[in-house]
Amino acid sequence: MNAPATAAVLDLASIPERIQSEVQRAIQRSIKGVEYIASSGPALGSTPKDILHVRGTMNLYHYRPIADEIYRVPILIVMATTNRGYILDMVPGQSFIEFLLKRGYDVYMLDWTAPRPEEKSLRMEDYVLDFIPDCVRRVQQDSGETDVTVIGYCFGGVLSLLYGSIFNDGPMKNLICFTTPIDFREMKLFQNFSDRRYFDVDRLVDSVGNVPPEMILSSFEMLRPASRTASQIQLWENIWNDEFVKSYRMFDRWATDTLPLAGEYFRAITKDLMWDNKLFNGTMSVGGRVADITKIKVPILHAVAEHDHIVPYDAAKHLIQKVGSADKQEVMLKGGHVSLVAGANAIKRLWPKLDSWLGERST
Repeated sequence: MNAPATAAVLDLASIPERIQSEVQRAIQRSIKGVEYIASSGPALGSTPKDILHVRGTMNLYHYRPIADEIYRVPILIVMATTNRGYILDMVPGQSFIEFLLKRGYDVYMLDWTAPRPEEKSLRMEDYVLDFIPDCVRRVQQDSGETDVTVIGYCFGGVLSLLYGSIFNDGPMKNLICFTTPIDFREMKLFQNFSDRRYFDVDRLVDSVGNVPPEMILSSFEMLRPASRTASQIQLWENIWNDEFVKSYRMFDRWATDTLPLAGEYFRAITKDLMWDNKLFNGTMSVGGRVADITKIKVPILHAVAEHDHIVPYDAAKHLIQKVGSADKQEVMLKGGHVSLVAGANAIKRLWPKLDSWLGERST
C-alpha cells in the first residue's frame, strides 16, 4: 500500500515543476515562432566551388579541394532533374560534399536549373548523349585524368545508368547510385498517376510545354498526403528547439524547391519508363542508341533505403542483378529517400560506407 501512495506523492510534488516547464516552453514557442517568421533559414550549398561550365539548364561545378592528398579519380555527381543539388551540400558538418572533400576526393557536380519555356523540346537524348558526356569531358580536361567516377542521385542515377550503358567502353570507372528506380511498375502511385488509360501525356506536353513544378511537387506529396500537416505540427511542438528548427528549415526548403521538367523529356519518361518499363525490360534506347544496362561492367554500388516511400525497394532491387559488373554491391540502410543521403542517418551510415568502398577504387 505504501509504494503506490509514495508514487502518488512524488507525482503530485512534481506538478508545479512540470507546469512551470510547460509555461516556459509555451513562451519560448511564441518567441521562437515570431523569430521563425521574421528570419530566413540557414545558408545552404555554401561549400566553396567554381562554376566550370553553364549551358542551358545545365550547371557544372567544381568544388575546391581541401585535403592535402587527393585521390586520382575525380567524382562527377549527377543530380536528379527535379531537385537542386544542395541536398548534398547542407550546412557545414552536414554536407556530403564537404565530407568527400575532407576525405580527399576531387568533386564535381552536374546540377540543374529550371528549363526555360523555349527549352521544352529538350529530350532524353539531350541529357544522356549531350549534357552528361559534355560534363564528363570537361571533368577530364579540368582534372587531367581520363577516368571518372559517376554518382547519380535518384533519377540522376537513371540518367547515369543510361549513360553508362551506352558509353560502356569508358571513361566511367565506377558508378554509385543512390535510391535509383529500375522497375517502374513498382512506383505504385506514379503508375496510377500516369495510367495511360486516363493520363494524356501528349495533350499535357503539347498544351503547357514544360511540366510545372507544382504538378511534380503535388505528385510527391500524394505519396504521404498527411506528411506536410504532420511536419508542421511537429515544427510547432519543437519550435523552441533551435537545432530541430534548423534541420526542419533545411529539409523543408529542399523538398519544396522542385524544378519543372522539360516537356519532351517528361514525355519520354512517361512513355518509355512509366508505361513500357523499357529500362527494366532491356528494350530501352536513347536517340536510336541501345541502352542495355547489362552492358555496364564497371564496379557499381547501389545504396537503397529501407523506408523509401518515393522509390520503394521493389522498384530498385533489381538494379544490381541486371548490371553486367562482376564487382557490384547493394547496400540497404535504414531511413528514407532523403535521410539516406543527408542528415544524421547518412552521416553515420552511408557516408563512411561509401568512403570505404570508393577509396580503394579511386587510385
